[in-house]
Amino acid sequence: MEKMKIGAITVGQAPRVDVTCDIMDYFGGSIDLIQKGGLDGLTREEIEKFVPEEGDYVLVSRLTDGSSVTFAEKYIVPRLQKAICELEEAGVKLIMVFCTGQFPAELHSKVPMVFPDKVLTTVVPILAGNTNIVTVTPSELQLEQNNRKWSSFVKSVRSVSGNPYGGLEGLVPVAEKIAAMDGVDLIVLDCIGFTKEMKRMFAEVTGKPVILPRTLLARVVSEMTDR
Repeated sequence: MEKMKIGAITVGQAPRVDVTCDIMDYFGGSIDLIQKGGLDGLTREEIEKFVPEEGDYVLVSRLTDGSSVTFAEKYIVPRLQKAICELEEAGVKLIMVFCTGQFPAELHSKVPMVFPDKVLTTVVPILAGNTNIVTVTPSELQLEQNNRKWSSFVKSVRSVSGNPYGGLEGLVPVAEKIAAMDGVDLIVLDCIGFTKEMKRMFAEVTGKPVILPRTLLARVVSEMTDR
């Protein structure tokens, strides 16, 4: 049986081998994944010109050298649209978005696009009983925008910063900080960069249920690809 072509868009640089190592098993070898990135072809010097200013929507993502960058969304929206069009031309049937951020309505596709943000904000209130959550986001610059987003979906949200692109060890103090908080019902690792290993660590340290966007995304999309 011919494999289904699925696209993946990252706001950073493709391929996101750090993500695919955790999710491809969910598809059971049934898909060919074609990846594109909003920062593809750019040097770090060029990307550093995309520095967020006050009021900008802030994104953090990974480059192909394994390092992370922080930048304003507004600079890459046209580049993301170009990548979407290229994936459509390649014949993909669906596009996964490898980012949990919120995106402007002008991004469009002829095929379904699955945004982790929309999946998370639908599923998390159900699993958390619409009560108290803690979200972990890569940058302190994202804390206010994250609290603003989640306050529309749950009773209480507290956001803390912890960069998944810095490795597991640096996240242990973040998990310990959450463990010391009262009234936490559920933890959301609100970035596609968090790994299965990081999820296990947060669950072990805090004793709380933890939602990992990359595997939630894969489970949802696999319903379309499961033959």
